[in-house]
Amino acid sequence: MRPEIVVDAREDLARIAVERFEQMVGDAVARHGRFACALPGGSVAETLFPGFARLRLPWEQVHVFFGDERAVAPSDPESNYGLARRLWLDAVAARVHAMPADRDDLDAAAESYAEDLRATLGDPPRIDLMLLGVGPDGHVCSLFPGHALLRERRRWVASVTDSPKPPPRRLTLTLPVIAAARAIWIGALDATKAAVIAEAIENEHSQLPVALAARSGPPTLFLLDHEAASALRGQGSQP
Repeated sequence: MRPEIVVDAREDLARIAVERFEQMVGDAVARHGRFACALPGGSVAETLFPGFARLRLPWEQVHVFFGDERAVAPSDPESNYGLARRLWLDAVAARVHAMPADRDDLDAAAESYAEDLRATLGDPPRIDLMLLGVGPDGHVCSLFPGHALLRERRRWVASVTDSPKPPPRRLTLTLPVIAAARAIWIGALDATKAAVIAEAIENEHSQLPVALAARSGPPTLFLLDHEAASALRGQGSQP
């Protein structure tokens, strides 16, 4: 299935995402009584989350998980959970499942989070919306190019102790959880993502993590600003 691609200015991407998010929550709650999403950090969070916070939704039926987390305290500026709280989650009554990445035993923390996923969403866990950011190297969550975790097929959550991007210690969801999602959104903003976005969309054999996620099975939507889309055929430089 070819992905859907939306290219627009950041403010318009945020508006489109808010409208679609509202519809997805309503549909999921009507269908199976809850909505579950997994969140990124970074520029995608900064662009989209404030709009989500303004929505009037049945938040008590919304479960919020995280795609990855750095091994830092929730109050640390590098914490994805902390960023999501400041921009969105403190304003709503959603059921938030923070990754315990600041524990000393990361393997035990990964097992604990996997059990939380299973207890909430079943076996295998099916997240309604997997919202992914992408790095300039093509990583999603804390799944980096060439890393052994790209071959993981059994675990849903894994510890990372050798991230090429600091800090080295992290927790991450794995490709099997991404592949089990009902929908994937991949957000990419600015020209540093242009090359990997073009490869992920145009090279069906790409082994970049973002490409593997996009090809993993669920319907996939790319939300791109003009700079991130600038290397796509037919896009060129956009105003």
